[in-house]
Amino acid sequence: MANETEQELSEVLQVRRDKLSELKENGENPFEITNYPVDTKAKQITDQFEEYEGKNVSIAGRLMSKRGMGKVCFCDVLDSTGKIQIFVKKDLLGDEAYAKFKKLDIGDIVGVHGEVFRTQKGEISIRIDEYTLLSKSLLPLPEKFHGLKDTDLRYRQRYLDLIVNPEVKDTFVKRTMIIREIRNYLDSKGYLEVETPVLHVMAGGAAARPFITHHNTLDMDMYMRIALELHLKRLIVGGFDKVYEIGRVFRNEGIDVRHNPEFTLLELYEAYTDYNGMMDLVEDMIRTIAVKVLGTAQISYNGVEIDLAKPFERITMLEAVKKYAGVDFSQIQTLEEARAAAKEHHLEYEERHLIGDILNLFFEEYCEDKLVQPTFLLEHPVAISPLAKRKVSDPEYTERFELFITGREFANAFSELNDPIDQRERFEHQAALKAAGDEEATDVDEDFLNALEYGMPPTGGLGLGVDRLVMLLTDSYSIRDVLLFPTMKPLDK
Repeated sequence: MANETEQELSEVLQVRRDKLSELKENGENPFEITNYPVDTKAKQITDQFEEYEGKNVSIAGRLMSKRGMGKVCFCDVLDSTGKIQIFVKKDLLGDEAYAKFKKLDIGDIVGVHGEVFRTQKGEISIRIDEYTLLSKSLLPLPEKFHGLKDTDLRYRQRYLDLIVNPEVKDTFVKRTMIIREIRNYLDSKGYLEVETPVLHVMAGGAAARPFITHHNTLDMDMYMRIALELHLKRLIVGGFDKVYEIGRVFRNEGIDVRHNPEFTLLELYEAYTDYNGMMDLVEDMIRTIAVKVLGTAQISYNGVEIDLAKPFERITMLEAVKKYAGVDFSQIQTLEEARAAAKEHHLEYEERHLIGDILNLFFEEYCEDKLVQPTFLLEHPVAISPLAKRKVSDPEYTERFELFITGREFANAFSELNDPIDQRERFEHQAALKAAGDEEATDVDEDFLNALEYGMPPTGGLGLGVDRLVMLLTDSYSIRDVLLFPTMKPLDK
C-alpha cells in the first residue's frame, strides 16, 4: 500500500514538472513574473459585499480547490485574509485561456481580475475575465493525501500548516496583538523600551543551563543570555527609572508542552517601588491586554473558565504548602527536620538542598497544579531567590512572588536585592553550587556587583513569559502552538 502511494505521488510530481516545462517552452514561465496589481483582499469582499457588489477587483492567492467541468468551473482562492470563490466561464475567458486554466493545479498561486457578485446559491464570488499564473506549485498540498494532521509535521513545516489549516494564522495574529498591547501598556505607564546584549560573558539572572558559544576574535567562550535581568538593573543604577525589554532568551534544557530552548521574555524594572507594586502592575496589565485583544477578561483555557477580572488571590509559599501538603514549615527549624518531612512524603532531595529548597520541592509536588485561577505565590525562601530582597521581618524569606494561572507559572518578580554585600554572598553561594556540579547555578558577576556598589535605588522587577501568556489567551495547550518555528530535532538525526 505504501509503495502504491509513493508511486502515485511520484507520478503527480512528474506531471506538475511536465506542466512547468510546457509553460517555459511556450514563453510563459510563471517564475519570471515579478509583480501583480492586487487592489483588494478576500476578507474585504466578504465583509463588505454591498460595497463591492458589481465592482471589478484584482486579488491574488493560492488555488485551493476546483469544482465543475465543461464550460464552467468554480474554484476557491486563499489569500492572506481568507478564502473567496471564483467563477470561471469559458465564454468570458476565451477558449485558449480557459483550456490553460483547467490545467492549473491545486496549490498554484494566481492573480485574478473580475466582477464581484453573488451566485444563485448565495455564495459571494468573483466572475473572472482574466487570470495570471504567478507561481507553479510543484508539490501537492497535504490535504490531497488525507490532510495535514500529523502534529510533528505541522510544527516542522509551518508553512504547510498555515496553508492547509488557515485558522492557525489567527493564533499568530493574536500573538502579535498581545505583544503590541504589552508595549502600549508599558509605554503608557512611562516605561522605556531598551535592548541589551544577547551574548553574555557569563550566564546570570536566572537558574538555568546556558548555551555556550565561542568568539573567535576574542578567543573566549560566551553565553546566550538566559535572562535579561542583570543588564536592565545596571540601567536602573545608571539613572533610568522605568525600563523594559521584550526579547528572546535561551536555556539549554528540556523540551515539552511548556518549554522551548528559546522563548520570548518580558522583563521590566521600576525604581522606587517593590514587589507589591509589581503585583498591581502585572495584574492590571494582563487584565487590560485580555480585554484589548479578546474583548473580555473572562476566558476559557483547556475547558476551564478563568476569570482575569477578579482580584488575583495572594498566598505565601508557607501557606500553600500547609494548605495542600499538610506540612507547616513555619514549625520546621532544622535541616534534619526538613529532610525527615521530605522522606515521610517520599520526596527526593539532594545533599546540597537547604530547608528553603525542600520547601520548594513540597510546593512543586503538592501545590503548583492547584493554582488554577490567577494566584500570586508570595515570599519564597532565600535559598531559591538569589536576586530578591530579604523580608525584614523574616530574613530567611524574600519579597518575591510568582504568578500562577492554570497551574503554570507566568511571571516572577522581586523587590530587587540592592545590597551589594548580601548580593556578593549569594553569588558566592551560587558559585560554590556550580563548582559542586550544579549546572544551573551562576558565577560571581563582578561587574554587576560593581554597579550595585555605586548604589541602586529600591527597585521592583518583573519577568513574564510572553509565550505562556499567548498560550493562555489563545487557548493553546502547547508552547509549540504559539511559536511559528519551534525547535525540532532534524529528521535525519
